[in-house]
Amino acid sequence: MHWYKENIRREVSVWQKQMLAKPSLLNNLAKKMQTKINSWIPERVHQAITATIKQMVRAVLFGAKYTTQNPVKENDIEIMEIRIYERIKFYRTTAAVEGGITGAGGILLGLADFPLLLVIKIKLLFEIAALYGYNTDDYKERLYILHIFQLAFCSHEERRNVYLKMDNWDEKSKHLPDDIHQFDWRTFQQEYRDYIDLAKMAQLIPVIGAPVGVVVNYRLIKKLGITAMNAYRMRLLHGDY
Repeated sequence: MHWYKENIRREVSVWQKQMLAKPSLLNNLAKKMQTKINSWIPERVHQAITATIKQMVRAVLFGAKYTTQNPVKENDIEIMEIRIYERIKFYRTTAAVEGGITGAGGILLGLADFPLLLVIKIKLLFEIAALYGYNTDDYKERLYILHIFQLAFCSHEERRNVYLKMDNWDEKSKHLPDDIHQFDWRTFQQEYRDYIDLAKMAQLIPVIGAPVGVVVNYRLIKKLGITAMNAYRMRLLHGDY
């Protein structure tokens, strides 16, 4: 297990540097392009997506714990992560199938992809937390899950801020208010929308919607899984697991 733990340390170190890196010129251009594209989308569409994201995330966040297993106590981190990789693979495939079906169904089914994919993402994060041994009955663990979600799907400009909130979480969480509703929902939903809008709008286009849905959902879940693993690894290593 020693070699596996050392490999994890190296991977987390590289990941942390990526989280703290300043946005490149290309990142800044991409952000400006996304902002311009958003300006072309009718305001009523933006409002509908915003409301859906906010309500769905809050509902799923507090409901997922009832369908998620209890924390798993596993001393071998390699075995632990084998199980986690299996769950990521399962949800990645599930999301790809869901994206293909909704993408093939035109605009109405395409719009349904938003809440369905949110459910899959949040459920995956709850399972990963449990497999790493964290109890999601604690609202501060659910808040950490929200930060992971935000970290995976935010701009480079916001990424550093989110990461710094998560670093040394076990100590910082002791000083958090006991009300999850103080979470910055506005920034959360806006960053999420900006991250996925372009790809998801392409999913609504007839003919290409299905293959776009498969590929986009597959990649989104893969990115979320990797982000979650490194976020929990960081905490385990900080405690000298």
